[in-house]
Amino acid sequence: MIPLYKLEKLPRIQKFRKIAKIFTMAENRLSPAAEEKGAGIFTAAEFIFFADAAKLLAEDTLFSPDARKILNEAADTFALADVQKAPMLRRALNNVKHILLNETGRDQADWDFTGSDGRLDPVKRRVFEGMWVFMEDIRSPFNVGAMFRTAESFGVEKIILSPFCADPRHRRAERTAMGCVDIVPWERQDLFAAPEIPRLPYPVFALETGGIPLAEFPFPRQGLLIAGSEELGVSPRALAAADASLGRVSIPCYGAKASLNVSVAFGIAVYNWGQANAVRRTVDE
Repeated sequence: MIPLYKLEKLPRIQKFRKIAKIFTMAENRLSPAAEEKGAGIFTAAEFIFFADAAKLLAEDTLFSPDARKILNEAADTFALADVQKAPMLRRALNNVKHILLNETGRDQADWDFTGSDGRLDPVKRRVFEGMWVFMEDIRSPFNVGAMFRTAESFGVEKIILSPFCADPRHRRAERTAMGCVDIVPWERQDLFAAPEIPRLPYPVFALETGGIPLAEFPFPRQGLLIAGSEELGVSPRALAAADASLGRVSIPCYGAKASLNVSVAFGIAVYNWGQANAVRRTVDE
């Protein structure tokens, strides 16, 4: 941990970035998963640093009065040095972090806070075997990253990307995926390039309009979900493969726009598919 006297000498924004990263890592140590390992216990020196850093920030007159009040309250919380009050400590750390992020014009995802080493643990990942996804021509790195993060959260075993999908290793995709690109198996393959419907290991269905409403769709135990381009939707060849297999699943919309961002629609569909598989797993067990 950087000494406070060195922090004081740093340029304003660089100082904020350093403190924000330290507070973010400390906040992560208070997460439920980290607490199970005893990682949430801070040393006396750490409590002193948190309190002194918050006081140092509160002296910055460029912050608004409300922000300075919150910073002083956080300093008081850290000064108590009470490891038993993890929720209070975590909220205080979070408040300071967001004040700094707001001041620097950065987003929370810009900070590497997936773990102390910035990586997710693949051993903790639970998957449903045969739950595959085909991302077809998803052009936005943000959408690709968001879809990776959603897929990891709801048990997708594998992702296949078409040749024209944005690169999951793109800086914006990795930032949005928050480490999930590293632990979800993926490959590039143009599954539906040929006019003939390809032979696939699992039945196929597409997330597209004009299909079976989400609440009525019979999600398979194993299958390949196709999510298509933000602008054009699922390609005709991929739709033909889906129509010849399990068909299409659609999300009813009730607003004037009547459409959803592809990553949002994907999240809704994959959540429901994962829930269906979770129920099956519970019954089997």
